[in-house]
Amino acid sequence: MSITLPRTGRLAIFATALVYTGLSFGIATSAAPVQAAGGGYYTATLATPADAKSEVLGGVAWNCQGTTCVAGKGDARPLRICRGLARKFGAVSSFKANGEDMAAEELAKCNGQ
Repeated sequence: MSITLPRTGRLAIFATALVYTGLSFGIATSAAPVQAAGGGYYTATLATPADAKSEVLGGVAWNCQGTTCVAGKGDARPLRICRGLARKFGAVSSFKANGEDMAAEELAKCNGQ
């Protein structure tokens, strides 16, 4: 015994599966901007606006808007993460890791001073 569906029923199932797949893909690919909007583990303020909106540096995905950049937690120490950002985008005015400001002497090392 086999069950057959009318042509409109098969089309409805196909359309539903297609919409579900599209929505799932959209949600999966939009997670980084949502995380950036909610604040990341690292937050940096650059001296000049960043040219790129997003960049992966040292295994950390940065999302920048103007002079503000945010990223999720990386495996390296905050100073090393900051140095990678400074090499790519220029001087870093302030840097926070997990909400704590980087000390002035560490920030100077970040900027290569």
